[in-house]
Amino acid sequence: MCAAPKQGNTLIDVGTQTVIQGQVWHDGAPVAGAYVRLLDGTDEFTAEVVTSPEGEFRFFAAPGKWKLRSLAQVGKGERLVDAEVGLNETTLVIE
Repeated sequence: MCAAPKQGNTLIDVGTQTVIQGQVWHDGAPVAGAYVRLLDGTDEFTAEVVTSPEGEFRFFAAPGKWKLRSLAQVGKGERLVDAEVGLNETTLVIE
């Protein structure tokens, strides 16, 4: 039920889709090559993408509660997202 195109592409129309996108940051800079996992409300793995050189990621998902988990050489981060139809933007900060 989820899929992700090449990261960093510009979206044309997200009016009927649920898109979760954002960036992964560490120490004030974007993190390229981080793995970002999309987990459902029961923490089940749904999808995974690798961030672009600018630290960007994107998922197409169903509306609802999701957990994003980032994994990189510099550490890991996590964020809950209550996604609605349309564009849902967020930032994952690696501690």
